[in-house]
Amino acid sequence: MMLQAFALSLSQLGDRAVLRVLARSLALTFALFVLLGAGTWWGVDLLLAQQAFRGALASAVALVVTVLAFWLLFRAVAIAVVGLFADTIVAAVERRHYPSALASARDVPFAHSLRMGLSSAGRFVAVNLILLPLYIVLLATGVGTAALFLAVNAWLLGRDLGDMVAARHLSPETMGAWRRKTAGRRFILGLIVTGLFLVPLLNFLAPVIGAAFATHFYHRNRR
Repeated sequence: MMLQAFALSLSQLGDRAVLRVLARSLALTFALFVLLGAGTWWGVDLLLAQQAFRGALASAVALVVTVLAFWLLFRAVAIAVVGLFADTIVAAVERRHYPSALASARDVPFAHSLRMGLSSAGRFVAVNLILLPLYIVLLATGVGTAALFLAVNAWLLGRDLGDMVAARHLSPETMGAWRRKTAGRRFILGLIVTGLFLVPLLNFLAPVIGAAFATHFYHRNRR
């Protein structure tokens, strides 16, 4: 079931609605990191206003901060951003594969999508910061840090992607029961998409593939 759902998600990457979301989400994601770099440069330049070398140092610091932030936070930012447009992807998948579900779905308000996206990014940062000491300790095992990172972020991502779709079909009162019932399978969903984020270039497609994949996951498990 998972493999078939994943294959169907890949097959819809050429859909115009999906491509529009991909272009918008990537543009906004990169714009946020560019703003971070520009803000860092401005802050360092202002701090060293009396130093002759401030321009070069500000550029170097801005570059390092932006690269590190992109490496560490791309997943959090990309999922938060694609969450703003996820309704379009989910609707496109439902239109092609689950028309009866589309007929009964409700649009997710922009404010709710924004809140879910920010909550997703906040959980990612908070949970991984809390676990940072354990990540460092597990470095001695060779594989412990990577295994824990994958497990934790598979859990987080499975929840976030599942909620993107479920919000169109479930009430807040029934969402909790659905989460508990599908926890194990959503972990596998999250693990697969987390793996996509680790593959260079494919990681840029991961948020969009994840949203489509989660749509198939939701409806096939509802059946």
